[in-house]
Amino acid sequence: MTAEDSIYQACVLRFRPILMTTMAALLGGVPMMLGTGVGSEIRQPLGYAIVGGLALSQILTLYTTPVVYIYLDRLQTWMFRGRKKQAVASQPGPRPAE
Repeated sequence: MTAEDSIYQACVLRFRPILMTTMAALLGGVPMMLGTGVGSEIRQPLGYAIVGGLALSQILTLYTTPVVYIYLDRLQTWMFRGRKKQAVASQPGPRPAE
């Protein structure tokens, strides 16, 4: 399986659990962000930071992680291509039977 195919399969398989856990944490911060009452002016900035940070990290994670893995696979292929050629060239050919 190619790197792109395996990354696509992993994204399809892991999208729902990742989204569910992030949404649970994000929605847990919404009451803190929207809350009013005594002391809410102290807790609201924390709510904004939680909700905004989780939303931004979810978007960045879903888009950048597969791209990083594809580029690392291409880098590995490019780096080891020269080593494979050297290994094949340094091996002696088949010996004739005596």
